[in-house]
Amino acid sequence: MTPAARVQAAIELLDQIIAAASEKGAPADRLIAEYFKARRYAGSKDRRAVRELVYRAVRLCGQVPETGRAAMLALARSDETLTPLFDGSTHGPKPVMQHETPAATGVAQQWLAERLAVSGIAGEEAEALLARAPLDIRVNTLKAERSTIDLPEPGEPLAAPNGLRFPSGTQVEQWPAWRDGAVEVQDHGSQWMCEALDPQSGETIVDLCAGAGGKTLAIAAKTGNGARIIASDTDKRRLGNLAPRARKAGAQIAETVLLDPGREEEALAPYFGTAERVLVDAPCSGSGTWRRNPESRWRLTPNELDRLTGLQDHVLDLGAKLVRPGGTLVFVTCSLLDEEGIDRIAAFCERHAGWEASAPDLPLGRLRERGEAKGTRLTPCHDGTDGFFVAMLRAAC
Repeated sequence: MTPAARVQAAIELLDQIIAAASEKGAPADRLIAEYFKARRYAGSKDRRAVRELVYRAVRLCGQVPETGRAAMLALARSDETLTPLFDGSTHGPKPVMQHETPAATGVAQQWLAERLAVSGIAGEEAEALLARAPLDIRVNTLKAERSTIDLPEPGEPLAAPNGLRFPSGTQVEQWPAWRDGAVEVQDHGSQWMCEALDPQSGETIVDLCAGAGGKTLAIAAKTGNGARIIASDTDKRRLGNLAPRARKAGAQIAETVLLDPGREEEALAPYFGTAERVLVDAPCSGSGTWRRNPESRWRLTPNELDRLTGLQDHVLDLGAKLVRPGGTLVFVTCSLLDEEGIDRIAAFCERHAGWEASAPDLPLGRLRERGEAKGTRLTPCHDGTDGFFVAMLRAAC
């Protein structure tokens, strides 16, 4: 592909990504993979170059662009090497017309940027949400130790006991240690969310929103397979991935429970009041993960945010029923919006008398509080992690 053809390919992909954002369609990664699956003539260098153009444009445009061309024109405005490639050549983009307007740039849609600013995320803190993220792994202590594991390249030891950091794009999935389950890809901040839970051998622990089980596996490793772990989720496909992942990791999961949305209590009733610890890694906007999924900020709407906060209240109330007297409920979201963090904890405390909300004792993050409610927030700018909010809720004895 010529350089101009690469620009045109990026424009076509951006058109698909913009449409998918408004229609809640496939994510950008999948659209890019499908695009090149149908274009076998594109070599690996072409694929990397086009992908790079696409994500640079996505990161640059805060508002949802009207077209992929407008997004690429915005990128060309900041990168003068791209402007001459709008030359009308075969397979290249048409020349730039005088009336054409590049897409607006910025961190996010205006309403969303305003919500972030109210939550204390502006300036450098906001800009860091769109930087490139490194690749972090967790050494699985059921199979290896960080100090002795043999990897193809050395990683930077992180503050998390079993964390190592590598450059973005490191092909960890090609390593024997990954195929054997000795390492798991897991952001440094996510590793600390599991440390905040502080799971102990002999306890019953419920991972209420387990998904595919990344944190579930970390809990099993932390306890040396000594805890009774129940993993539940409403997503059958994702929860179905936990069993093969657990086998590879050597992790023992006592039970998996598939939940029917709106009828979760029926499936979870046998576990009510039995768990020493419950992890609620709640569904959220994912604003803390924009470094990895920048197009997701184009998908969020005020109505969707309202739906998510309502869902977070619902799973918090459900999690509270699982905790035994004196037990602990840990609430986590990968969001930097107070609406999905400290506000939810404050609302929980209003609904549940006798519960105590506190911030976990972590070496990273900063205190976030609302009245008597307290929690900890990690940000890419301050902590070099994905964005997270975490709070500990202790049930009355």
